[in-house]
Amino acid sequence: MSLKKQFSKSKPVCKVTFTVDPTLVDGAKEVAVLGDFNNWDPSETSMKKGKDGSFAKTIELEVGHEYQFRYLVDGTRWINDTEADKYVHSGVAAEENSIVAL
Repeated sequence: MSLKKQFSKSKPVCKVTFTVDPTLVDGAKEVAVLGDFNNWDPSETSMKKGKDGSFAKTIELEVGHEYQFRYLVDGTRWINDTEADKYVHSGVAAEENSIVAL
C-alpha cells in the first residue's frame, strides 16, 4: 500500500494517489477508498485495477486538513492503509481508520 502526495504550487490542493497492493486483497474484484472526502460512499471512489492486481485511485484534496479513510474490498471487508500518516479510533468496536494528513 502507499499514499503518494503531489502538492499543487498554484492552489491549496494535493493530488493523493491511494494504492492497494494485490497481496492484501486476495484476488478482489473491486476495491473502493472511502473516507471523510466522499462521505464514506462506496459508489464515489471505486479504484482502478492494474495489470499486476493492485488497485489505485487519485483524489484531489484540500491542503491543511486530515482525512480519515479505509479501503472496502468487494463490498464486505475493510482494511487500513499500512503506510497511513497515522490512525485514529473509528468509533466502531476496536476498529481504527487510516489518516492522510495534508
